[in-house]
Parts: sequence; structure tokens; C-alpha cells
Amino acid sequence: MWKSIAPLFTLLSCSSALNVLLTNDDSWASANIRATYTALKSDGHNVLLVGPAVQQSGKGGTFVLPTTNITAPGGEFGSIPVGAPFFDQDSQNTDLFYFNGTPSAAVVFGIDIIAPKHFGNSPIDLVVSGPNEGQNNGPFLYTLSGTIGATYTAVERGIPAIAFSAGNSTHRSFTTNTGEASDPANLAAKVVADLVRALSDKVNVTQERLLPLGVGLTVNIPTFGPGSNCTAPPFTFTRLTGGAVVNQITLDATTGFPVSNDLEARGINANINGIREDPGETPTSAQCETAVSIFSVDYDAPERIARPIQRRLRKSIRTNDLL
Repeated sequence: MWKSIAPLFTLLSCSSALNVLLTNDDSWASANIRATYTALKSDGHNVLLVGPAVQQSGKGGTFVLPTTNITAPGGEFGSIPVGAPFFDQDSQNTDLFYFNGTPSAAVVFGIDIIAPKHFGNSPIDLVVSGPNEGQNNGPFLYTLSGTIGATYTAVERGIPAIAFSAGNSTHRSFTTNTGEASDPANLAAKVVADLVRALSDKVNVTQERLLPLGVGLTVNIPTFGPGSNCTAPPFTFTRLTGGAVVNQITLDATTGFPVSNDLEARGINANINGIREDPGETPTSAQCETAVSIFSVDYDAPERIARPIQRRLRKSIRTNDLL
């Protein structure tokens, strides 16, 4: 349920069957993405999975295309043999594809090459990226995460998209899924299915979009499941800023080499856009709550901030005969 606003909708309500393109950065063979595929299919959605052949964590929005077929040591978790084509379909399930590129490239390959054949003349209604093996809180990780990189790439292409990042960070194959509802991959997949169900509730995707043009969601799921007191984290609306951290470098006293530390800096937490009263996603997802933040790919500063800067610069430029 949504924290504080559960009456707004019921997760059992009638929702639209969607054409969903599913991707990630942890590879097409990860436990999380395969569990999510199953959960979305169980809800009646038409799901196409196009994921990286190998783990591509931390690639952000970098766009790298393959120039060779699969090289040693092969696909993640031994899922693809050395020498296999740079992309291919699973031999047992025609919904599942790998692509030997970065997450941003994989989602575009799905959009431009595979989806038109898979969905025919029907458009992609939603891109789902993840759930990532580990959280991606705050603007700093927004730029670094391959999971979010695939998401904002899809949004930039005009397709509604959601990034999901789970606190359970173990990198594991889909073959290790216990099949139990309490398996962390299945718990994360349920969160994805619940939010997609809520987003599509009473929406006719032939007539309206799931999200406005240029807008996406980034969702951070807390650590939960076996060994945790958190089993059913409610959804909470958040913003990327607020308690967010960025890297700081110090020198190790023993080795003299640089080490990275988290710094809750002022710049990364400047609340310029968004809803001011919403809590930050970083402290929210550190509790037993699932943080849901709404982002846009319009990186321009708001007019109220941009115009005074333009006026000051314009005046200075004219005064110094630079214009």
C-alpha cells in the first residue's frame, strides 16, 4: 500500500494489460529480472525482456554497441557460450533476449530492433528497468546507475519508464531462485508488479500515456526478506534530494592511496525542483519503506532561477563589449 494514502487505490483494481519492455544492468540471467518477468506476465502483461549479456553495473547512460560476438568468459552465470551472436533469443522462451552492450544500448536495441517484431504494430507502453541488485538513491547515483541510465534513455525516446533498485544486493542467477514468496527476488518482483498495476489502473493506453512526456520514476526498495524485519514496505512519495550523498576523497593514513567516502553535500541536496514537503529517497529507503521519486529529463534550470542569471550575464557581456 501507499503510506498515508492507501485509500487512493486498491492493488486488486482493474488495470490495463501493457506491452512492457523489461531490462536491467545486472544481466538478462539475474534472479531479479527473471522473477520480475514472471510477476508481470502473471498480471497479464505482454513482456519482452532485453537485458545485457553480462553485468553492466555502474555504466550510467553510456551507450556502447558490440563490435564482436560473445567473447570469453561468455554470458553472465554461464548463460551464453563463447562465440555466440552478439544478441540472441532464449532457446526455451521467445520473450527473453540478451544483447552484448551497455544498459542504455540494450534498451535502445530493444526499442528499435526487437520490439517492432515482438509487439508488431503495437507500441511499447512501459519500460521497466531492474530491479537492480542494490539501491540507487540520490542524484549522484542517478547519473552513475546503469539501471537508471536505461530508464532515462527510454524516457528520452518518449516512452514511459520506471527504474527499480532493491536493497538486497546479492548478485545471483535466476537458477538460484527458491520459488518461495519470501525469496528476495520474488519480493522485489512483487513490488514492481504492484506499482505497475497501480500506474496502469483505469488507464486506456490506446488513448493516454502512463506518464507525461519526458517524465519517469525511480523506485528504491529497502532491504527486506529473510533475516530482515521488513517484509511489506509501503510505498512513499519522495524526492531525489534530501539526505543524498556524493563522493568525497580522503587519503588512507596507512597506504597513502585515495579512498572514497560518502558526503551529504549541500549542492546535491539543493531542493530546486520537485515537491518540497516530500522526504528524501535516501533516508526513506533506509527504513522499511519503498521510495518512489518522479524525475524529468529536462535538465534546464527553472525560469525563476535562469532568468536572473541571464539578465546578469547579458548586462556584463554588453558592458564589456562581448556581445
